Amino acid sequence: MFQLLDFRKFRDTPSVQFFDITVATSNARDLVYHEGPAISPNNNDYGDWQFYLHAHQEDNLLALSGGRTFHLVNFEWEDPYHVVRLDANRHILRIPPGTFHRSESDLNGSLVINQAVRDEAAEVEHEFRVYDSREIPKLRQLLSSDIQPCYHAFDRPQTDRSEDYPQAA
Repeated sequence: MFQLLDFRKFRDTPSVQFFDITVATSNARDLVYHEGPAISPNNNDYGDWQFYLHAHQEDNLLALSGGRTFHLVNFEWEDPYHVVRLDANRHILRIPPGTFHRSESDLNGSLVINQAVRDEAAEVEHEFRVYDSREIPKLRQLLSSDIQPCYHAFDRPQTDRSEDYPQAA
């Protein structure tokens, strides 16, 4: 299951805050910039959603500026579809391997650092493959169904499950 992780503020001075955002097991860093209201990965030519899925990488995402909304799908979870809000400097979103995910930036864009954990089989060329929901029947069926996702870390959670996932202050 995904997690919303706390990180530690170790100094707070007027107009300046210092955070320890270390993910101890991280062995790779990605910096992802969205200019304006970007979606990643983009929709296909028919407007269907596309997703990333990393077989050999755990993502640990922290918004440094702006915010993003993540759509997470994992058929091994009790509730397979979750929508998670990631606001700047609030918490780290940990996405386990094998999870379909895509993100939508705020109107003014966003900057996110990923302190990834890649196993020995990880190859960047394969980990960032795009999966088209139009071509994956189980994913297409879920997205076109009446099943509502579980919402997390929004100002007003839309399910009673939001308290199950810790949030940073």
